[in-house]
Amino acid sequence: MKKILAKMDLWLLTLTVLYLILGSIMIYSASSILTFLKQDVPSNYYFVRQLLILGVSFLLSIIFLKIPTSKYRYFSSLAMFGILASLVGLYVSGKIANGTKGWYDLGFFNLQPAEFAKTISIIYLAVVYNKLIANKEKNYLKYIAPLVLCGVAAGLVLLQPDLGTALIITGIAFGVFFAIPMPKNIKNQCLKFLGICGVVGAFVLVLFSDKVFNEYQIKRLQFQNPCSRYTESTGYQVCNGFIAIKNGGLFGLGFGNSTQKYLYLPEAHTDFIFPIIIEELGLIVGIFIIIGYAFILYRILLIAKASTNVRNSILAYGTFIYLLLHILINLMGVLALIPLTGVPLPFFSYGGSFTLNEVFMLSICQRVSIETKNTRLKEKISAI
Repeated sequence: MKKILAKMDLWLLTLTVLYLILGSIMIYSASSILTFLKQDVPSNYYFVRQLLILGVSFLLSIIFLKIPTSKYRYFSSLAMFGILASLVGLYVSGKIANGTKGWYDLGFFNLQPAEFAKTISIIYLAVVYNKLIANKEKNYLKYIAPLVLCGVAAGLVLLQPDLGTALIITGIAFGVFFAIPMPKNIKNQCLKFLGICGVVGAFVLVLFSDKVFNEYQIKRLQFQNPCSRYTESTGYQVCNGFIAIKNGGLFGLGFGNSTQKYLYLPEAHTDFIFPIIIEELGLIVGIFIIIGYAFILYRILLIAKASTNVRNSILAYGTFIYLLLHILINLMGVLALIPLTGVPLPFFSYGGSFTLNEVFMLSICQRVSIETKNTRLKEKISAI
């Protein structure tokens, strides 16, 4: 394990651990009033559950740090079709929460397949495109086929309805597509085909929007001037988020002293945890968190650029896009720059399926870093 640790990106590892610790502490604070009012659960209920999830995530990380990415080809297709089947199964036996039919109730844990669809899509795209490019495939339809499967996954998630997750799956697929090194003529053919599909898809979505989205989802699109819609659920949340940020000022009210977590912000420990962080710890801490995010993304980009094969490059770029979209969509939604979509904030929002997947993807990034350093070392030895 010491040899593996030495070849990991230590900056990325350090920031990841620090953010997960700070996130767990803030989940404890943000959820304290909610657990107090429930009475049948201890005050540290969400905090302990988050620690248990992190423990499981840590064990899975150790396993995947030791598995070569070349082995992913043995299970990537099965995992992709498995996740599509699980998304279809939700319409039969899924649990409804906040108007979205997106969970399987396992008793001790609510499993959200849409979160796994994001990470499995990255692995699937990495394996397929690595093979296509290695074989110098010239049939552009074979490059589109994996995107179609990701599109099916995004469509199934959209129908739950879960717009935020559907956008992230779509963003990952297109981001990876533009990142891969393929001949220009093939990429142009793909873009023409995808452009036509995009126009048709947008037309169908607009035509059947009343059937795809419920009334609450449509109200979320009215994101401007949230405080003028204070009595509505969407305006109520964002406006109270603004109040939390204003209350915090530069230095905050002190840990545990938030007023907006007293049920003014219904999702204080999940989607709206960032305003609680600023209210308690101050705007300065909020700015440092954003700077830390930028540095994490920078380290992942370095891993992607240094990788020695297409598969590993896509795995790292996919992780970069995955985290970037979560950060942007969450923070911009909280600040009323875009509609609210219920996307969690990396490292800080409470959530079992999301936490498992973000730690999983970061461990894969570290595996890419290890393999790159091993390859460089072999090249140096062979050159002697």
